[in-house]
Formats: sequence, structure tokens, C-alpha cells
Amino acid sequence: MTQPYYETMYILRPDIPEEEVDTHITKYRDLVTESGGEVLDTQMRGKRRLAYPIAKHREGIYVQLNHNGDGQQVAPLERAMRLSEDVIRYLTIKQTGPLPTPRALVTAEASASAATAPATTAPSED
Repeated sequence: MTQPYYETMYILRPDIPEEEVDTHITKYRDLVTESGGEVLDTQMRGKRRLAYPIAKHREGIYVQLNHNGDGQQVAPLERAMRLSEDVIRYLTIKQTGPLPTPRALVTAEASASAATAPATTAPSED
């Protein structure tokens, strides 16, 4: 049987330093845990261009937080994000399906080096 879990994607202001990004990631992970939830995975997706300007920002730092629980952890998490001046957008979605396998926190350097690495393609079968 598959268990529902939650996926919260939030966008931080692009001009905050990396140490402060790490502080936000830790803060929201701790908030989920304190609210009775379990953090499954946190991924920093890096700085990306927004589809449209939000609060005069054209870029944002994307972070994905997968968490498990009875749903009571969502309200305090979203309230903290709404009150933060550094979070410009957030969205929580209830997912169904197999639980994601936890990965180590992806740092900006790792995602940047992966972006500059040449893409490999599988040979096509003609």
C-alpha cells in the first residue's frame, strides 16, 4: 500500500547569502519535525529564472521539502513561510504513491557542477 506524503516547494529571494539559505532550510525542516511530521527529503534546486516577476524579483532560489505526517504540520510550516520576508512563494501538495527515497541535501555547488557537466544521451535504436 502506498502512503500519502507532502511536497512543499518554496522560493527564496535570490539576493540572500548561501548561509542564510541553509538557515531557512534547517528552520523549515525543524518546524516540520516539531509539528509531528517526518522530513523525508530536502533538495536545493538552486537559483532559477521565474516565469514572471514576483515582488520585483526575476529569479528565485528553489527548495523542495518532502515530508510525512497527518497533515497537521502543513499549517505551521506555511504560516512561517508566509511571515518570512525571504520566502516569495510556497506551495504544498499532498502526493500519493511510493514514498520518495531520502537523498543527501543537494548543495548549490553540486547542482551547479551537474548543470555544467556535458549531458550524455543513450544511443537511439533505429
